[in-house]
Amino acid sequence: MHDLVRQAIAVGLCAICACANHEAAKPAEAPLDPKDIPANIDRIATKVLAETSVPSASLVAVVDGKIVYTHAYGDARLAPKAPATPAMRYSIGSISKQFTATAILLLAEDGKLALDDHVSKYVPGLTRGDDITLRQLLSHTSGYPDYAPQDYAVPEWLKPIDANQILERWARKPLEFEPGTRWQYSNTNFVIAGLVCEKVAGMPLFDLLTQRVFKRLGMTSVTDTDRGKLTEPDPQGYFRRALAPLRVSPHEGPGWMYAAGELAMTAEDLGKWDISVMNQAVLSPASYHQLETEVVLANGAGTRYGLGIGVQLNSGRRELRHSGEVLGFVAANVILPDDKLAVAVLTNQDASSAADKIANQVRDVLLRAAIAPSLETDHTIQQMLVDLAARKLDRTKLTPNASAYFSDAAIDDFASTLSPLGAIQHVEQITNVRRGGMTNRHYRAKYADKALSISVYETPDGKIEQFLVADDR
Repeated sequence: MHDLVRQAIAVGLCAICACANHEAAKPAEAPLDPKDIPANIDRIATKVLAETSVPSASLVAVVDGKIVYTHAYGDARLAPKAPATPAMRYSIGSISKQFTATAILLLAEDGKLALDDHVSKYVPGLTRGDDITLRQLLSHTSGYPDYAPQDYAVPEWLKPIDANQILERWARKPLEFEPGTRWQYSNTNFVIAGLVCEKVAGMPLFDLLTQRVFKRLGMTSVTDTDRGKLTEPDPQGYFRRALAPLRVSPHEGPGWMYAAGELAMTAEDLGKWDISVMNQAVLSPASYHQLETEVVLANGAGTRYGLGIGVQLNSGRRELRHSGEVLGFVAANVILPDDKLAVAVLTNQDASSAADKIANQVRDVLLRAAIAPSLETDHTIQQMLVDLAARKLDRTKLTPNASAYFSDAAIDDFASTLSPLGAIQHVEQITNVRRGGMTNRHYRAKYADKALSISVYETPDGKIEQFLVADDR
């Protein structure tokens, strides 16, 4: 909800964009046996909590559209100590925004509003309400200033407030930029969106989401922390001043979180939501397209943000992500809808990086496990190395291009350099990605005194289009 979330989104977007444009800069990791996912996740979560001194984390991992692992780490409460469990609910902060956006899209499907309706149609009297659309609210391109950018407990946040008071102070001020010309994270946008939902639906936003989303998906743990703070047996939230010990965090007064960050739930229930996004189970395909499509500014620049959710590429894979922070809690949620992978991490210390660090590393573990080795291709690669060392080649396994590459001179080069290496000890597939309609695989071949790197392109019919060998240094 606060500035940490905005920074995490901005930094994450820059890093992902760099990765997408320069994929070779980041070395790929070897495939992982799916049965090793839990042990790797445990290692990551335990290490990050130790490094950051965050008290606890609760996590869910989704593979192939199914929850494969839930676990909690550390202490949910410090005095007296109480271990975290997967059944505990944590505040998810601004991850709530994608639920508010979903409520707007459900009402649009009902024909009760449209994304390009102007704000003034539903909430009169706001600055430039005749010029700003619901889409601009949900994409942070409206220009309304943010009422909660801080990462600490501002004194007035501990007192009650209502949405109209927030809008009176922050949505009737001059805009910070012309609508649609910049992207700037602002919780104020979602307070307005929440009021729009309630006016059109004729019921509180949380009740609307409960009826049409949470019950439908079996998300039984979800609660509204804007109506009341978490209590035992849920975790206690904490904060830290400088390098001092952790302190018990206060809770925002009623009204401050509202549609921008009001939800709390178990990691498992957030995983159920992630699966519903992959399967397009709540909204129509057209609505999901709106939710997940990057909004473009008036000058043509992309924002890397859809409606209440970040939209980006990670090494060519589509990734939906958002962080969330309220007093005492930080959460991170990452969905790779096309790969049917997701990870959600919930932690109980504000202004901390642990949730994002764990989520990013676990995402990489899940991607490694999703790289399926091809035993037939692996055998072909090893046999080609053996054959070429003996000046032999089975051209029936090659495309015309690869066959042309292996001229007599090329085979002599391969044989004269591979034969002295002796017997192959091991051939391991390192990566497996799609490119140019083919499967691009990288292998490492280990000999007694040397390792070789092999780059292979395989066509859909199983033919080898490329077989390049280099020293693996």
